[in-house]
Amino acid sequence: MEKFKILVVDDESRMRKLVKDFLVKRDYEVLEAGDGEEALDIFYAQKNIALIILDVMMPKMDGWQVCREIRRESKVPIIMLTAKAEEQDELLGFELGVDEYISKPFSLKILVARVEAILRRTNQLDRKEIISAGGIVIDKAAHQVTLCGKPIELSYKEFELLTYFVENQGIALSREKILNNVWNYDYFGDARTIDTHVKKLRSKMGDKGDMIKTIWGMGYKFEVGE
Repeated sequence: MEKFKILVVDDESRMRKLVKDFLVKRDYEVLEAGDGEEALDIFYAQKNIALIILDVMMPKMDGWQVCREIRRESKVPIIMLTAKAEEQDELLGFELGVDEYISKPFSLKILVARVEAILRRTNQLDRKEIISAGGIVIDKAAHQVTLCGKPIELSYKEFELLTYFVENQGIALSREKILNNVWNYDYFGDARTIDTHVKKLRSKMGDKGDMIKTIWGMGYKFEVGE
């Protein structure tokens, strides 16, 4: 099977090497660019780039300019990296069609988890219809869940919510992000509906419900114990 190509764009060679080494260990093919112009040259020259990891602050052409250029030609998933953590920058990123936005410094494990979550979401990775974690087995095609081999009855949204948690395990998810991905971008209801669904989901999961951790003031994170 052909490896997925990921383009890593950052003017810091040390950062590129760290990200590249981590991704190569996960069996990805990694292309590197040290500035925005080089990134565009590689993007236009290469075929089948599956995802771009793009730094904001770079010489010659910054990440925003690169993102605008790429979005004129392609919907390839883009993860933006930035040293800033300002809301206005994040909003600009999403307006430009950025898929994820990660502030430096960040965990390489979390970065890879987000890469894999995006590739799954865009149907490039893990085409299997069955996913599992911590004794939970989710059959997406049959819309069924089992806990330690025993089936549990979930509503449609509870099923979608649990699937989203399991596919993004270890990642802190804000209520807004959960709404956007589980309830879709056209949902304008109260974000507290998530809390209600999580409460019901935990109840149905019994002891396994403890794997859905509350992050106070933000949202939730799904973690499987050691």
